[in-house]
Amino acid sequence: MSASAGAAIKRRQSVLTDKARKRIEIAILSLPALIMFLGFVILPVFMAGYYGFFKWKGYGKPTVNGQFIGFENYKIILTDPNFQEALGHTLFVVVASLVIQGPLAILFALLLNQKFKGRALIRTLIFVPYVVSEVIVGTGWSLILQTTGALNAILKKMGLAGADWISDPKIAIWTLMFIISWKYIGFAVILMIAGMQSIPEDLYEAARVDGAGFWRQQWSITLPLLGPTIRIWAFMSIIGSLQLFDLVYIIWGQYVSSTAGTSTMATYMVREGRLANNYGYGSAVAVVIFIISLVIALTYQKFVLNRDLEGALTDEKDAKRRAKRAAKEAAKRAKANGGSVAVANEVISQ
Repeated sequence: MSASAGAAIKRRQSVLTDKARKRIEIAILSLPALIMFLGFVILPVFMAGYYGFFKWKGYGKPTVNGQFIGFENYKIILTDPNFQEALGHTLFVVVASLVIQGPLAILFALLLNQKFKGRALIRTLIFVPYVVSEVIVGTGWSLILQTTGALNAILKKMGLAGADWISDPKIAIWTLMFIISWKYIGFAVILMIAGMQSIPEDLYEAARVDGAGFWRQQWSITLPLLGPTIRIWAFMSIIGSLQLFDLVYIIWGQYVSSTAGTSTMATYMVREGRLANNYGYGSAVAVVIFIISLVIALTYQKFVLNRDLEGALTDEKDAKRRAKRAAKEAAKRAKANGGSVAVANEVISQ
């Protein structure tokens, strides 16, 4: 065996050792997170599914202090008009959040991406509601929007008639959408600004040279390249809307949300499960919410997010092909310059 071939074998063994060490490090570092995920996400889902087969008040073992009723809880859920109403409200919030917050966030981001005095302050102020606790936001707006609250008092001084912003079924859902948009649009704006700042300035300069105006540049450059950011934000907005609970529960309380037309699947679960002392039924509702969220998330990923994933995989494959060709050319040059076949094969294998 030549010296060059022996050196190539040692290099290959060193590469294998490095790969094994990296795999061990990844396994050790990810093990705590994996245990937490299994213990606090996967296990509760299976436990909720198990409890959903019982009529159970939440204390002791369900097999001892409860009654096994099979799929009866799930049949009640799917045929209960209150759950169907809560599901409709939740889906309305999902769609309305996308329709209202998306365009507004893009417009605000376009404005705040320009250079002007006070831009940093405005960015901070628009993001503040997102970091404020839901309890504070819900309590504050509930006081402002009461029939004797600050908003109606201001309208009265202006000679305008106030409204029952919280209890009127025709108004309450739009009140909820206003509060949700006010609180969460800052997060969308920050995401859009981050996406816009990653777009190369050369593209805008080339468009200006070609005579494109400001809005034409945004339509032809910004929006297409902002697509991945918009799709990620939309996914996060959908999942958050499906789990909406805090604001509705704080502002509308336990039972007003159903009469005001703002109940969600989460508030229905708490009202009919914990507050009704029927934890088996509440667990079944939690499983139904999980399944609905999972189906929507997987569908969105398959038909929307996979576009970005396929593009990334294509870019990675192209990079690997270019690296392979470069390695082969380097191996040919090494062989032509008198290098051994073993060295050439080592270069190709890398």
